[in-house]
Amino acid sequence: MKNLLNKLLELSIRKISSTHFSYKRFLFQKIIQSDAKFIGIYGSRGVGKTTLMIQIAQNLQYNQDEILYISCDHPLLSNISLFELVDEFYKYGGKVVFIDEIHEAKNFEQELKSIYDFINIKIIFSGSSAIKITNPSFIRRYAMFHLPIFSLREYLELLLNLSLPSINLENLLTNHVDFSIKIQTALQEEKILKHFEAYLKHGAYPFYFANKENFTQMLLDTINAILYKDLTPIYNLSGEKITTLKKLLTSLCLSEPYELSIENLAKKVGISKTTLYKYINLLHKAELLTHIIYEAKRFRSLQKPDKLYLANSNLYHILCLTPKIGSIRESFFVSQILGANLSLYYVNKGDFLVNEQYLFEIGDKNKDFSQIKEISNSFVAADGIETGFKNKIPLWLFGFLY
Repeated sequence: MKNLLNKLLELSIRKISSTHFSYKRFLFQKIIQSDAKFIGIYGSRGVGKTTLMIQIAQNLQYNQDEILYISCDHPLLSNISLFELVDEFYKYGGKVVFIDEIHEAKNFEQELKSIYDFINIKIIFSGSSAIKITNPSFIRRYAMFHLPIFSLREYLELLLNLSLPSINLENLLTNHVDFSIKIQTALQEEKILKHFEAYLKHGAYPFYFANKENFTQMLLDTINAILYKDLTPIYNLSGEKITTLKKLLTSLCLSEPYELSIENLAKKVGISKTTLYKYINLLHKAELLTHIIYEAKRFRSLQKPDKLYLANSNLYHILCLTPKIGSIRESFFVSQILGANLSLYYVNKGDFLVNEQYLFEIGDKNKDFSQIKEISNSFVAADGIETGFKNKIPLWLFGFLY
């Protein structure tokens, strides 16, 4: 174990010292300020979990041999007990261990719990989105942080080397005209609608900036990695089931925004309704699709269909040649609202109810209030406008919620 630890320390020092990525995502400061003993970072592949962990490691005021970064998909760690490794590191003065891709480790739940119970050391770990949902004990025992896709604000900051403030929802609704003008002033000659259109195609994942020419293939590879490396080991999926999941994603990509007909979708994909519900749940956990329920279903049993979207607008552009503009707009709105950790349901009048009090209709610049004119706290999120007026707000501005 000592020889293995020495090799892992060597790799750790090399990884931490050789990674240079100056842009820090919004969670960086929150995690740095947390005094939790165990911190979990979960999110979809490609959103920057590893980079965030390395940046946190670089910020710590410890000696190099007091910090250990490991990735559980490394061959050296196959069939190695995390508990024994961390215990060995602690005995030699270790202070902090960063455990990347923890879902790749054998019996990671029990190993992590044993470390928590018996070793006085700080652990920061990352893993697939599915982990947090399948393990309720994580919520009780560890400080869990969700890292979503890039917001439009983060994309613009990195693209244009700017510092742009995030806006909480209440301030956005009250002062959206002022915020729109201030942001456009900060962009100077850059046009917000041009950059918004680009974001919808390739702005959701930080790795776009590492290799812009190969973004399409990289995102396809990311989707396959989620299906084959994240979901397959956790849920023991066969190749046939993976093929069906891909078919389900493609079917959603080709559809208009619609209230989900389980019967029709199951028939199109070629599976039973029971199996379809199971697959929807898996893809929702993996953050490849988003499952939105009808607002009143929270309170009583209704035979009301739900809505499904691909998890972000980039996926629409990758998985079908001519994505529906309505789907892209609504997917963007949903992804930014949920990325800001706000609640969201769909409703009969309008499109979405946010935080149980604000009603939104999503559409183009000509969208009016005819469907929601008699409802208080109702707004139109309109595509194709730079600045709004009264309760009509530019759709792009919701990309500044985090």
